[in-house]
Amino acid sequence: KNWKACKGKPWIIGNSMDTPLGDKWWPSKLWGAGDEAGSTNWYTKPEVVARALAEAKTGKVYRLGRPYTSTMPTFGDRKFVLRIPGGPTGGPFGANVLVYNDEFLATEIGQVGTQFDGLAHIGIAVGAPGDKSEMRFYNGFTQFEMDGSTGLKKLGIEKLHPISARGIMLDIEALRGADAMQAGYEITMVDVNAALAKQGMADFKFMPGDGVFFRTGWGKHWIKDNAKYNGGEPGIGMEVAKWLSDVVQAGVWGADTWATEVIPNKEAGCAFCIHSHMLTRHGIVNQENMDLDGLAKDKVYRFMYVYSMAPIVGATGSIGAPLAIR
Repeated sequence: KNWKACKGKPWIIGNSMDTPLGDKWWPSKLWGAGDEAGSTNWYTKPEVVARALAEAKTGKVYRLGRPYTSTMPTFGDRKFVLRIPGGPTGGPFGANVLVYNDEFLATEIGQVGTQFDGLAHIGIAVGAPGDKSEMRFYNGFTQFEMDGSTGLKKLGIEKLHPISARGIMLDIEALRGADAMQAGYEITMVDVNAALAKQGMADFKFMPGDGVFFRTGWGKHWIKDNAKYNGGEPGIGMEVAKWLSDVVQAGVWGADTWATEVIPNKEAGCAFCIHSHMLTRHGIVNQENMDLDGLAKDKVYRFMYVYSMAPIVGATGSIGAPLAIR
């Protein structure tokens, strides 16, 4: 198989080439065979939620999501189209002469705007081209098992648990400067540790289930220059991804970019391989296109992160409004 030429690349786990990612990743070592909730299982543990609640000390709330509009940047051919059918849509009814408005929305509901990737979003073709029984996703579920014309039968977004996490923001733009934050800039562990030191968190101890969010300042291009925004981005590479999965055991990660990973990746042949490592291999969910500027302005680096996915049965992801509470 031509993907065996990838051996030795940084995204290969172990010594085998059972898959294009190296060793088999199923069943899940943390959550067991058949699990469909991945890292959101952390938020069924009272101690993890209590850790998050302890960060909400002042009661100030920050919106971490962006407004949804037809002018926002979207990946590829995705669209966001909202229509109000009639004005008003219905009525009048009753002696009080009630009228009402509805909306009609046509979009890739889980993959536009401030979006949240579910575990059915990214998989790897392990077998022969076109063989759906060997297109593997988190915990080894296959495209053949998942396929459904009215929604995926496995790993739908409704299988994930609502998130209440201790959130940590790493402000890489404040560390390196706006000029350094260009498409293709890879955030390294040197950056992570330097950002923690700059933020007065050099001795901070990450714990399983924490949410880790990277601010690059790339959001300044949102709507203002969609071509530049979508043309690439600064972000993490495999070094930081392995830290998140193996050391922190993060419950969620995210960024103010559209893919949350460095684009383009300097490693040839790496097509969203950070997504593959985090979502497919480890079941660690992520939030994209975040607005972290409010936290940065107030120099808030620790907070309670709250997010509940829209439980659209069989969907690959979710729109929504994540919050930070300090």
